[in-house]
Amino acid sequence: MTGAMSEEKAWLRRYRPAPPSGSRLVCLPHAGGSASAFLPLARAVDPALDVVAVQYPGRQDRRSEPNVGDLRTLADRIYPVLAGQSDRPLAIFGHSMGAVLAYEVTLRLEAAGKPPVHLFTSGRRAPSRYRDEQVHLRDDQGILAELALLDGTSSELIRDPDVISMIMPALRNDYRAIETYRHEPGRAVACPLTALVGDCDPKTSLDEARDWAGHTTGPFDLRVFPGGHFYLNGQVPAVAALVSGALAGPVGTAADSPTPV
Repeated sequence: MTGAMSEEKAWLRRYRPAPPSGSRLVCLPHAGGSASAFLPLARAVDPALDVVAVQYPGRQDRRSEPNVGDLRTLADRIYPVLAGQSDRPLAIFGHSMGAVLAYEVTLRLEAAGKPPVHLFTSGRRAPSRYRDEQVHLRDDQGILAELALLDGTSSELIRDPDVISMIMPALRNDYRAIETYRHEPGRAVACPLTALVGDCDPKTSLDEARDWAGHTTGPFDLRVFPGGHFYLNGQVPAVAALVSGALAGPVGTAADSPTPV
């Protein structure tokens, strides 16, 4: 097995057979999340798409590996894996922390002359919109309270001490990574960018999501779905249709206002 194949096996998870052609959709999970979070989306999108999800170190089958506590460092490690995916057009979808990470990875791919055909940023305000959040400094119960607020994990699971001990290192690490991230002014991607957001997301207002328009020089679209921070859990068919449609043809022109879905 070559080094490139070994790296791909370490980082990428595929939950259904890859079609012989068509675009590849790479999905980046939220803070504390794992590749399996995208299993429902992988099953729902157009079968012509090859869907892979990134597995961060420190969770599930990579639990024995150290977490990466800096978002740019994590992007530096993911970028060469995706740069080697040159056999078909590449699109990137990131949710929450994964949205900012997807943006950073896209910047690196474009700088290397291997631009994605589309960037989807879900459930996250634009990188230039800052909130003073310090969840990573809370005790374990404080972090779990944040999870409960966002409805991102079953309440039964986060009452299980074994589950808490298993997820807490990655969760605290990822909150630290996203909460200490700062955008460098003047940077923007060139590919089409679609921002997706829940209409009652406490972490991202419509204005904060709309500001992703300033982070691309390409076409921009904003799509609003019913739901909160994890709106995706209840809107998989609609999101799958949006992504499938965008990758089947050119994205629309920049939107001045949110597009309800």
